[in-house]
Amino acid sequence: MEVWNIENNSLVKSFQFNSFESAMRFMQEAVNFISETDHHPTWSNTYNKVHVALSTHDAGNVVTEKDWVLAHFLDELFLKIN
Repeated sequence: MEVWNIENNSLVKSFQFNSFESAMRFMQEAVNFISETDHHPTWSNTYNKVHVALSTHDAGNVVTEKDWVLAHFLDELFLKIN
């Protein structure tokens, strides 16, 4: 699995799935955790790929513990879905 990289003060990673449906399921299943933690990613989808960038806006757009928590959650969710 690809690792998270720090680029432009954000944690960045792309997830590749077996299908478009799996990529959409990943995004949909992440919604509850994202809403509960009130920490929203910058992300996009192209067919079977989801590109994610994480930074904490209220901390000056830098990487914080909140970003690492969400990154770990997304890694675990990816393993579950893919």
